[in-house]
Amino acid sequence: MSDIIVKPSILPGFMELTPADQILFNKMMDTIRKNYEKFGFLPIDTPVIEKSEVLLAKGGGETEKQVYRIESKSTDMSMRFDLTVPLARYVSQYYSKLEFPFRRYQIGKVYRGERNQKGRFREFYQCDIDIIGNGSLSIINDAEIPSLIYSTFKELGFDAFTIKINIRKMLKGFFESLNIEDSAEVLRVIDKLDKIGLEAVEKELVDLGLADDVIGSINRLVGIGGTNSQIIQSLKELNIDNELFNEGLEELSTVVKYIQLFEVPEENFKIALSIVRGLDYYTGTVYETFLDDYPSLGAICSGGRYEDLAAYYTKQKLPGVGMSIGLTRLFYQLREANIISATDSSLTKALIIPMNEYVEQSVEVANVLRKEEIHTQVYLESGKMGKKFNYADKLNIPYVIVVGEEEVKTGLYSFRDMKTGEQKSISIEDIISCLK
Repeated sequence: MSDIIVKPSILPGFMELTPADQILFNKMMDTIRKNYEKFGFLPIDTPVIEKSEVLLAKGGGETEKQVYRIESKSTDMSMRFDLTVPLARYVSQYYSKLEFPFRRYQIGKVYRGERNQKGRFREFYQCDIDIIGNGSLSIINDAEIPSLIYSTFKELGFDAFTIKINIRKMLKGFFESLNIEDSAEVLRVIDKLDKIGLEAVEKELVDLGLADDVIGSINRLVGIGGTNSQIIQSLKELNIDNELFNEGLEELSTVVKYIQLFEVPEENFKIALSIVRGLDYYTGTVYETFLDDYPSLGAICSGGRYEDLAAYYTKQKLPGVGMSIGLTRLFYQLREANIISATDSSLTKALIIPMNEYVEQSVEVANVLRKEEIHTQVYLESGKMGKKFNYADKLNIPYVIVVGEEEVKTGLYSFRDMKTGEQKSISIEDIISCLK
């Protein structure tokens, strides 16, 4: 054995949790998975490492700079930086075997060479859903996504949150009506409104060379407020003579109507005309979800509609709509803000403590409980009874069962509620009833 002791540590940008926090993290992940499956989404699991030529088919940009690339003598490989590009490859590769619309979810780790700073991760879990159409995809799918977001975050324990929605197509048509040539740059500036404020946005629009009257028109549009129905009415009253704008406005009206039919309360979703999502990838509906009481956390769930998922891999037109929860970052933010905290130190429901030589009988009792799906642990170490009960106490194991000579003889086991301290002698059947 080497005399050199290496200091145990992990790389910055990677998250490791204590068992108590990991239990909480897993519960959140299980809740998300359960809701995805409840809405009819199918699981897939793509490789963490893809061929670089596939993963980087789009090429260029900031993304490629952040990719972890692995070069060997025979293959140029890269670690996936999101779950969308692998989905595009997957749908193209298995196109003939899939039923469309293809509803998939994937929960998995992705890797990005992020700059080292607090709250930014190089390895993190994404929880994605997407609905992919073959040639076309009904706009009503865009209304079901907020319904799933609502269901998921309600079950995660949140009440005060707002799903903000917008239609990029409508804004693009509006910019066309103002004779703005580069709408992508204007969209990127508008997307910063909540972060940098109106004055800074106006300055950036001036820097893009827009005239004062054009900037005024943009300000009036993104400043439209009121209820969802009032905002739609205000947009109609603008009487914009542009086909793309009116198509987008019709889509927005349809999406709002069906979100209501999916029973998402009005207080949990709102049209926000400044929400456009920075990625040019999105072409229609866009979503960003915020916790009302913690706006500083930023968007906790985002997504939108795109026209062509897999243009780099197939000639088939595959429109889609989806959303993603960055679970690692969300968990970190919620924990840092003391919005959530770990309460369970163990998943064990009952700890069995054998007396003297009664380990075999204790294992038999554990077998009976486990067959009833009761999480059970047998304490197999020697020591004083106080130490053994203290072990259960520190891990917040709710019940202890003692197995000794008297218990084996009578078939009645000492059963202690660790919270109240109450102890009674009862049969294995009664123990099962208490623990289920």
